[in-house]
Amino acid sequence: MSVKQKTLKEAVTISGAGLHTGMEVTITLRPAPENHGFKFRRVDLPDQPVVDADADLVVDTSRGTSIEYNGTRVSTIEHVLAALTGMDLDNVLVDLDCPETPILDGSSHFYVEAIKSVGIEEQNAEREYFVVDEVIRYYDEKKNAELLLIPNDTFKLSVMIDYETKVLGTQNAQLDNLDDFASEISGCRTFVFLHELEFLIQHNLIKGGDLSNAIVFVNRLIEQDELDRLATFFNKPHVEVLKEGIINNLELHFANEPARHKLLDVIGDLSLAGVRIKGHLIATRPGHSSNTNFAKIIKQHINGKKSLNLPPKYDPNVPPLYDINEIKRLLPHRPPFLLVDKILRMNESEVIGLKNVSMNEAFFAGHFPDEPLMPGVLILEAMAQSGGILVLSSVKDPENYITYFLKIDNVKFRQKVVPGDTLIFHLELISPVRRGICHMRGTAYVGNKVTTEAELMAQIVRKQDQ
Repeated sequence: MSVKQKTLKEAVTISGAGLHTGMEVTITLRPAPENHGFKFRRVDLPDQPVVDADADLVVDTSRGTSIEYNGTRVSTIEHVLAALTGMDLDNVLVDLDCPETPILDGSSHFYVEAIKSVGIEEQNAEREYFVVDEVIRYYDEKKNAELLLIPNDTFKLSVMIDYETKVLGTQNAQLDNLDDFASEISGCRTFVFLHELEFLIQHNLIKGGDLSNAIVFVNRLIEQDELDRLATFFNKPHVEVLKEGIINNLELHFANEPARHKLLDVIGDLSLAGVRIKGHLIATRPGHSSNTNFAKIIKQHINGKKSLNLPPKYDPNVPPLYDINEIKRLLPHRPPFLLVDKILRMNESEVIGLKNVSMNEAFFAGHFPDEPLMPGVLILEAMAQSGGILVLSSVKDPENYITYFLKIDNVKFRQKVVPGDTLIFHLELISPVRRGICHMRGTAYVGNKVTTEAELMAQIVRKQDQ
């Protein structure tokens, strides 16, 4: 079942102070056309330059996530992006008149409420998903941070944090469905340790900071005069430390609010990959640096899959790598079950094969005589034979080997194949060949159209070992 892209029904505006600049910011979320994605527009600058929400444009993650393009920077974008993704939007133009977004209460709550106030509109274009079909891992040795993506039918997140302190040790948070983002995650606020807060104050790095937009954890003994200085800085009548080790600026919404906020940050930062994810993200000690680096890795996987879906170039004037006689030397198949005519190109991990579909094929006599269609199972067989040539070409005596199917997954038939068509097969190894096991992703094309997609697993064995 396809899912349509979504945008806002109308524009909505929010104002507040920027955390680091202290400047008053007006931010407007605007509807955007199909396939627009999330973009930020600096309306305070000449020509109103636009910066895409793109992991490759990340320039700083020290105190939030910042992106920059051609000298135009937008900072602290993660809470806005988390709200847009969490509210199931695809296309939004974010106008702002300052280098950073407003911190508000340190969460995505007010952005979510603004989106609710104007509503969401479904568009005509289908939403694109990155479907996770293998484990993707990122590990930051210095920060002991790890992010894993494993296959799952929906986008699911599990987050663990551990600050190894009495007031904030190990916490876990989980989100099984983005439908629960607004109620379970969006209102969870950012947090900081007192020693970090003192550093930021001393270096004039939180000009827009306030005790109402962050949970402040205290993990050491603190004298009252120091608390009084904090009260003066934040223009509060009195500051004290509660028994939980939290300054009395606010009460926790959830016992694990810090872990939930880290989950919120992960959603916002991973949206920089530019596509919705179907997979289970497991994050251990995540931060903006590890999140955005992982988003870049996801982009690489997405681009790799897109390149597979581009039709291979075929020039009939260029001699094939293997003609039919050389194919017969490699494969044990013979007509009518030899279904590959040429191998056009091949390297260590991929192969391009070709089959000319003729009305003289034996199967057209019964499938179907009045409207002949190439059977889907035979398209898969032809695809597998192309892949088999890749594997068999790696052994010295291919005539002594034979291949057997072990598994076929994720098969999709998108376009019929009829007499006169030229089928081009593109197969690529999903993982290296081990112990004779070959796992490949294949796509079949007629012209520029994809006819068939599948993941194939087979094993090559010596004939005497059968």
